[in-house]
Amino acid sequence: MPGAWRLGLLRGVLEVKQFFRQRDQVLFTFAFPVVLLFLFASIFQGDVSGAGVTASQLYVPAMVAAGIMSTSFQSLGISIAIERDERVLRRLRGTPMPPTAYFLGKIWLVLGTGLLETSILLLVGATLYDVDLPTTPGRLFDFAWIFVLGLTACTLLGIAVSSVPKSGRSATSVVVLPFLVLQFISGVYVTVDAVPGWMLDFSALFPLKWMCQGLRGVFLPESAQMLEQAGAWEYGRVALVLGAWCIGGMLLCLVTFRWTNRRDG
Repeated sequence: MPGAWRLGLLRGVLEVKQFFRQRDQVLFTFAFPVVLLFLFASIFQGDVSGAGVTASQLYVPAMVAAGIMSTSFQSLGISIAIERDERVLRRLRGTPMPPTAYFLGKIWLVLGTGLLETSILLLVGATLYDVDLPTTPGRLFDFAWIFVLGLTACTLLGIAVSSVPKSGRSATSVVVLPFLVLQFISGVYVTVDAVPGWMLDFSALFPLKWMCQGLRGVFLPESAQMLEQAGAWEYGRVALVLGAWCIGGMLLCLVTFRWTNRRDG
């Protein structure tokens, strides 16, 4: 039998093909953050008071962070729950394919869709709203590690949360609701200085708030630090929290993941 890595790559190719065959899902996944960026950048025009940035420049990193979590946490949380409900996981578990290959396939899918969605958002922001993209080696490095840590943490959380819904039909409600709430209190749709302190403290327990903050540090000038709760980008804390969620997410996956529904035993 081929090794798990090669099978994981083949599984990833299959996952990507299946994803792009569902045209409505593809359209929604990639168009939704672009539409939101268009709406917010059009409604909140002009400069952000005292920050030295435009509203569109402020929303691009937030939308990128939300897009990363959407293609990982939300996508996997729903799709794996549906596959479990339809007994796809049970059938795969009964084949000679190592379990690692299944998860590697999902990781390849998340990586591909995450990179593509991020590229589309940055292209739209740069061409339509004159958003300044990071060009210095330091900022590109910061963008890379925030992207990798954030995507990894949200992917593991998506796999873990897929065991929460009791059926595939309830998966969307169970996964989308907490993600939607986090977007509002983590600085995606509403600026951080407008969110109550206790809500920010709660959102700080999860990856999205730190992904938004770290990416704002990549895209925005130093003058915009005044918008943050701590008045700084806090890259060290961003890395610490995202890294902790990578470890915690892995532990949650090991403890909670199931190949069958509860009713199947």
